[in-house]
Amino acid sequence: MSTIRAADFIDSIATALQFISYYHPQDYIRALTAAYHAEAAPAARDAIAQILVNSRLCAEGQRPICQDTGAVVVFLSVGMNVRWDTALSVQELVDEGVRRAYRHPDNPLRASIVAPPLGARRNTGDNTPAVVHVALVPGETIVVRLAAKGGGSENKAKFATLNPSDSLVEWVLATVPTLGAGWCPPGMLGIGIGGSAEKAMLLAKEALLAPIDLHDLKARGATDFIEELRLELHDKINALGIGAQGLGGLTTVLDVKILTYPTHAASLPVALIPNCAATRHLEFTLDGSGAAQFVPPALEDWPRLVWDAAAGARRVNLDQLTRADLATWQPGERLLLTGNLLTGRDAAHSRLIELLNRGESLPDGVDLTNRFIYYVGPVDAVRNEIVGPAGPTTASRMDKFTAQLLRDTGLIGMIGKGERGQIALDAIKEYGAVSLIAVGGAAYLVAQAITAARIVAFADLGMEAMREFSVVDMPVMVAVNTQGASIHQLGPAQWRR
Repeated sequence: MSTIRAADFIDSIATALQFISYYHPQDYIRALTAAYHAEAAPAARDAIAQILVNSRLCAEGQRPICQDTGAVVVFLSVGMNVRWDTALSVQELVDEGVRRAYRHPDNPLRASIVAPPLGARRNTGDNTPAVVHVALVPGETIVVRLAAKGGGSENKAKFATLNPSDSLVEWVLATVPTLGAGWCPPGMLGIGIGGSAEKAMLLAKEALLAPIDLHDLKARGATDFIEELRLELHDKINALGIGAQGLGGLTTVLDVKILTYPTHAASLPVALIPNCAATRHLEFTLDGSGAAQFVPPALEDWPRLVWDAAAGARRVNLDQLTRADLATWQPGERLLLTGNLLTGRDAAHSRLIELLNRGESLPDGVDLTNRFIYYVGPVDAVRNEIVGPAGPTTASRMDKFTAQLLRDTGLIGMIGKGERGQIALDAIKEYGAVSLIAVGGAAYLVAQAITAARIVAFADLGMEAMREFSVVDMPVMVAVNTQGASIHQLGPAQWRR
């Protein structure tokens, strides 16, 4: 009988979460590098290059791959002969590990968990509680599989109960385009089939913890029905032309993972959960001999890419822009932004709208006239950083606020990730504004362009507070021009053909 000490378990959880915050799994890097070399769409190829460059920077600097350092989910397989040397519950042990990881002084991770989920939604400050699943199994060890799942991809989870005679492939091919680009492709898709509603969702999440091996599967050929299904879905999803960041291209998914479970004769429960470009997961085993040890990957495992942000890009001075200047910008055009912009996410937008609806002035320092707003919640800075990793959040969450802000504040542009919905497209066209995108999954790379940062409003919101950033050559792309034309519609349509 092995004895698991509380300190070893907690240290292992904390170290693992730090490890995956800045080291991509090497199977992902290999698959993404292959996708980069195969990609024929210029915009998608540029986006993949930024993700790969960002990944290497994070490995070198040991800073988060993405500003959204995720909600922690843990799958524990606990041997029934294991003895716990602790008075704490399993949930409390996991949460203490999460707390230590996210408050690490050398690499603080962004706390994103709010409680309660309705009402006040106050940030818990340490990213707890984690979501913990426990299975009791034969043996004398504890197998820990954990992930830090970003909100952009988690929000795109789908579930359906199909008829047994329905086509799973048709449902997946109809569903994937509805996910948009907010889940930051290229990544993985986890699919759970069978069981009950909750079991199918759990299977889909668990499937994402497996390594990417689609290229190996293609090379050796399928040996069973599930492997045949994986190959079919991989090829047909990529044929949709969605591409990296939804810009149109050859690679939308790097792998499709499927887990199944017996189900009721009248049912076919199916769940689909995507994993983003900042895929973060790890597996380790505790046997009572001490805390888990993790071997850092070699920097030689990353490709040496020459990515020139200025090649073919238009340089823009944000402090001298007018609406007339925006009229020449076209969807898919690359820009380098220099000057000052404001930041704001969901909570800040809600407060701005409340002030406008009450006829009150916006806070001092929040003048949006002829300004851009960047949808971002950065990681806290350490050492000599101006700001921590500061990549974009999903733009479509701000769609419902867009028309009023464009009408009432003088705002002329927005920066986020992913597509805009129709209500935002209509508002952008009506008010002659633009919407830009930065690459999701390149947060540390984007942060290198930020030369100054200060909070200007709503400091109590933590990472969602409004800030003013000064930037130099911040790399972005025109997603929606002043006529409402969207790269997320034009790009995939072109590559689908």
